[in-house]
Amino acid sequence: MAEIEVVAPNLKRRLSGVTATVVRLIPVQARMIGIVATGPGLPAELPHIPLARAATLPRDRWRVWHARRNTEMALGLILRHLLRRRYRLLFTSAAQRAHTGFTRWLIRRQDALIATSPQAASYLERPATVILHGVDTAIFQPAPRREALRRQLGLDPEAVLIGCFGRVRAQKGVDLLVEAALRTFPRHPRAQLIFTGRITPDNRAFADGLIARADAAGLGDRIRFLGEIPWEDVVRHYQTLDLFAAPARWEGFGLTPLEAMACGVPVVASRVGAYETLIRDGETGTLVARDDVEGLTAALDRWLSDDAGRAAAGLAARAHVVAHHAIEGEARAIVQVYRRLLDEGLR
Repeated sequence: MAEIEVVAPNLKRRLSGVTATVVRLIPVQARMIGIVATGPGLPAELPHIPLARAATLPRDRWRVWHARRNTEMALGLILRHLLRRRYRLLFTSAAQRAHTGFTRWLIRRQDALIATSPQAASYLERPATVILHGVDTAIFQPAPRREALRRQLGLDPEAVLIGCFGRVRAQKGVDLLVEAALRTFPRHPRAQLIFTGRITPDNRAFADGLIARADAAGLGDRIRFLGEIPWEDVVRHYQTLDLFAAPARWEGFGLTPLEAMACGVPVVASRVGAYETLIRDGETGTLVARDDVEGLTAALDRWLSDDAGRAAAGLAARAHVVAHHAIEGEARAIVQVYRRLLDEGLR
């Protein structure tokens, strides 16, 4: 292992958007700087050290502690001020809302900040470097034989398939999408909708109610909730889609539209998070107002009615992500922040 210059903690065992960010970025950054992850629930192939080692690294040089959660910011402060480790503290924020008093207190004690969008930066009350997320376009790419992949995954090869991926909850606008599907699917007999993502116990009744609505409308076989699936299968499901939907009511950044577009899939999304920055309205998909089921219904109707238009938008979406949102650009920009912090530590 190369000399450790950066430690990226992940203090959450279950898969989340933050964990996915760590998993996808570190292999790319490891080609640029000596970086390791620490914490539970990470893939074995990821450069990694135990938390105990992160807490006892020698004091022979400055290193960067790159936190993305409150718990990780707090642990960084403990490591530096109580255990006297030589860590420069960096926090990345995706949140687009006012922070709590405790979070603001933690943020004030960081040496530098990154925001994943200009909107997120506006809530930090301190200068931040804005670095948009990117995706690995070698992993997220169109499937060469989509119909064959659908058969492997038990999906209808003849369907016009819409996907919505992420935890099933009201924040993600899942109920809005089901309502829009109930309105449009009778006019589009080939249309189908799949959701992937965890259903937590507190959202079980919410999901069951949506499933019951689809069943009552006679569309239970065309609106399906697949549950939480392995990450590599999530990628393969993106590759089966004709259209992706992200009708969230609020979002920190929102990476799923980029992942879908990298797979050559146009996107219908609400105007929240960074979606307005990522999606070219009318070219790579459609943007609708938040909580606007009428607008969402009209957007689905438009794309379901235009096979050629969907194909052209999918090509444009892939080209847009490759040109502007590849993960290598994100990784390089973050490494520049690391280098600056390390240089400052030497002064």
